[in-house]
Amino acid sequence: MALASSVKEEHPFNHLIDTLKDGDRKYFNPQKLNDARYNKLPLSIRVLLEAAIRKCDGFYVKEEDVHNILDWSEQQNVAEVPFPPARVLLQDFTGIPAMVDLAAMRDAVIKHGVDPCLVNPVCPTDLIVDHSLQIDLNKCAIQNSPNPGGGDGQSQGPLSRPSPTRPTPRRGSQCGSERGSCSKGGCSDTPGRPATAVQQIENTPLLCPFHLQPVSEPETTLKNQELELIRNKERLQFFKWCSKAFKNVNVVPPDVGAVHQVNLEYLSRVVQESQGFIYPDSVVGTDSHTTMINGLGILGWGVGGIESEAVMLGQPISLTLPQVVGCRLVGSVNTLATSIDIVLGITKHLRQAGIAGKFVEFFGPGVSQLSVPDRTTIANMCPEYNATVSFFPVDHVTLKHFKQTNFTEEKLQLLEAYLKAVKLFRSYEDSSEDPQYSEVIEINLSSMVPHVSGPKRPQDRVAVSSMKEDFQSCLNEKVGFKGFHISKEKQESLVPFLHGGQEYKLAHGSVVIAAVISCTNNCNPSVMLTAGLLAKKAVEAGLIVKPYIRTSLAPGSGMVTHYLNTSGVLPYLSQLGFEVIGYGCATCVGNTAPLPETVTEAIKEGDLVACGVLSGNRHFEGRLCDCVRANYLASPPLVVAYAIAGTVSINFEKEPLGVTSEGKEVYLRDVWPTREEVQHIEQDKVISSMFTELRARREKGNTFWNNLECPESVVFPWDPKSTYIRSPSFFNKLCKEVQPPQSIENAHALLFLGDKVTTDHISPAGSIARVSAAARYLVSKRLTPREFNSYGARRGNDAVMTRGTFASIKLQNRFIGKPGPKTLHIPSGQTLDVFEAVERYQRDGVPLIILAGKQYGSGNSRDWAAKGPYLLGVRAVIAESFEKMHKNHLVGMGIAPLQFLPGQSADSLELSGKERFTITLPEDLSPKQLLTVKTSSGKTFSVTTLFDSEMDVAFYRHGGLLRYVARTML
Repeated sequence: MALASSVKEEHPFNHLIDTLKDGDRKYFNPQKLNDARYNKLPLSIRVLLEAAIRKCDGFYVKEEDVHNILDWSEQQNVAEVPFPPARVLLQDFTGIPAMVDLAAMRDAVIKHGVDPCLVNPVCPTDLIVDHSLQIDLNKCAIQNSPNPGGGDGQSQGPLSRPSPTRPTPRRGSQCGSERGSCSKGGCSDTPGRPATAVQQIENTPLLCPFHLQPVSEPETTLKNQELELIRNKERLQFFKWCSKAFKNVNVVPPDVGAVHQVNLEYLSRVVQESQGFIYPDSVVGTDSHTTMINGLGILGWGVGGIESEAVMLGQPISLTLPQVVGCRLVGSVNTLATSIDIVLGITKHLRQAGIAGKFVEFFGPGVSQLSVPDRTTIANMCPEYNATVSFFPVDHVTLKHFKQTNFTEEKLQLLEAYLKAVKLFRSYEDSSEDPQYSEVIEINLSSMVPHVSGPKRPQDRVAVSSMKEDFQSCLNEKVGFKGFHISKEKQESLVPFLHGGQEYKLAHGSVVIAAVISCTNNCNPSVMLTAGLLAKKAVEAGLIVKPYIRTSLAPGSGMVTHYLNTSGVLPYLSQLGFEVIGYGCATCVGNTAPLPETVTEAIKEGDLVACGVLSGNRHFEGRLCDCVRANYLASPPLVVAYAIAGTVSINFEKEPLGVTSEGKEVYLRDVWPTREEVQHIEQDKVISSMFTELRARREKGNTFWNNLECPESVVFPWDPKSTYIRSPSFFNKLCKEVQPPQSIENAHALLFLGDKVTTDHISPAGSIARVSAAARYLVSKRLTPREFNSYGARRGNDAVMTRGTFASIKLQNRFIGKPGPKTLHIPSGQTLDVFEAVERYQRDGVPLIILAGKQYGSGNSRDWAAKGPYLLGVRAVIAESFEKMHKNHLVGMGIAPLQFLPGQSADSLELSGKERFTITLPEDLSPKQLLTVKTSSGKTFSVTTLFDSEMDVAFYRHGGLLRYVARTML
């Protein structure tokens, strides 16, 4: 639905069209409604209203929808309204199945005589290739193990190239060749190297701080990026085909940055301009970090691949008009608190406030104390307290930030004039501008003190000052959300081991993984600079990080590397082992290199609770590494501090951070930089030249991408031998007519699950285990374990992803009684892999359901958490409650989300899960309808269909949203 088609004579809101003073740019001005309710609306709701007015066509968006949004104070949490965002953001892991589905849809419609070129995104779509990075090598790994991650740097073929040669260091210098060594003198004598694909990854020169001469790029970055290009050739070719075959698709090529970082630095517009009209920028994205964009005053949130495909094809997002919680910030920021402390403090307050599914909008005098990077970091965490968005309206601080980035003076003037004309600009000090909110929560910024989160869940915050005592209590507590239940006599265990010819000892609380990663913090220069200055002071004080600790630094983009380098702190981070390994998600999604064998053996020998510390926002147990049971979220400087300390069982106030080779004790307070130091470096180094250079590099692309060959056809030529890209079976037996709902008869329960089953438990993620069903499939295709790659890289292959569904080692299936990817094949009584059981059920024509407890599908948005069960043959999930986004995904795939009645559960109904279940579906299926479930044991109970709207029912009747969209084209 193009903008031009929505602005015709019959447009019901033509009378609202206005022009700015220059007379050239038109816009819909809601103030011309002359309705006093507009000035009382939260600013985030004003964005929804403008979009509904502009896109009102009487079909997808009706006049009634506009009036419902305007009447927000009465219609909140009642009316279902559409939201047509300005653009869609796709990252590679979830973007590739979305694009594969569109490619398969072209195949489906051409079979019915429809022009496949009609299948295109209608909504502008940005696809960022470089979101996720697998760590094959880090500095420690390069020194001690040439190939710890199983990648082969000597591959033959069009992607192979000679590995970069490390320049010979000058005599008497190692230039960072071992952790803790002096970096003086190790400048490269090499004047340059060929402009290869990998060399183009990072064109910012690294300067030796002692000689101010360019040095070669870190070997770690080059090797990791080289292996990424080698293993992902098919995916990259498909992405390039998409960029040529589909209209309205902008593909950001490899080696630019992670999706949320590129969205912030490059794609954000605040005010969009198209066909002579200007309007607010807004976005939905297939990444939970999409919400970061709200820190810039751009409304946006994460959706699943299924919803994003619908928006791409012209359908608006459907949502219940949300309640908006006003978060009033007062007080002054504590000088020792980082933005991460503020983030986690606000997160705790809002989680306790119970704001699931609501918008949060910030106001009050405290907001102007927060920089834009602070705001985007805070906005990023809203999925952790289950809010839809955390919105910071544009103010003078935002404008100042844009002046330093990639906005021209003309664009800034346009932006300010338009936002003020439609009252989307805020002065936080002026309380007369405060709108009305559903409720108001007040938070005093001065109450924020440094915290970490863990050891298993992000909501379990621990004050750094109490960390030692809290970890001790975790050892004592029974196994649960925090406890490990280690017996008293084993709590003091010390296990010696050898590493690099030297003996070390591990204990409970020993840090073995320390990762500064790309998820949340690297968009914020202050916390990264704090980490860098801490590293500088620590190195100067003579402190080191033990070499067996798996350290890594995966910035969100080259901008981070740039300002760490120009501020002079990057060499010190590298000297402590925090060397740039590449750009994208890595440790956060389980893509870390294996720990040294001696370390894992020591952990297993002592049954130790080893620890990982990372600066991300997710750390479910076992996600980083199977043998690392305790994982803590911390700010980047605290990641560095705990890495130096080598343990989380430390009181920084009373115990030294480390001891120098001369025996001098150094405390954290001795090396922690002051807020003034950080602000000085930030203001001096984080300048507009960074954004100018980054924009030029992104537009130029790189040699590898530019030279990559791809098909020229309008339909994708699927390679039957490919194990990366495969046409999915979602459109099999697609016909023009919609069949009535089919009752589910004599179904077996595939799984009997408890509470809080996350999408991590359901969806394939991380590395592919050698004993898994997916591994057996890949072996049958003559691949070796070294060539398996990760589930994320193979999201375009439904055969791999289906076999990886419910393959988590942490899955708690009540049929089995212990964690693991197993289930009970009820007819035979055999314990099998989940996929093996499914094959037997499908062979016998048995439909499947899933029984679950509370909060089924919590966690990150993962479309394969719904696509996988659908392809496994699951027809319905009966649970006590669902995470809303995942519930929407189930509907979008044609799986019925059914909820036990209040107070009822599988246990209260005395279900064993081994019964056969019959669920009768009426032809006139409707939202929130009660259905009857009959079991083979004679029990009968009722469940509620969690269809929120008639559109949900329509999607289900069509067999899912994809088939619904395809039928509209037939």
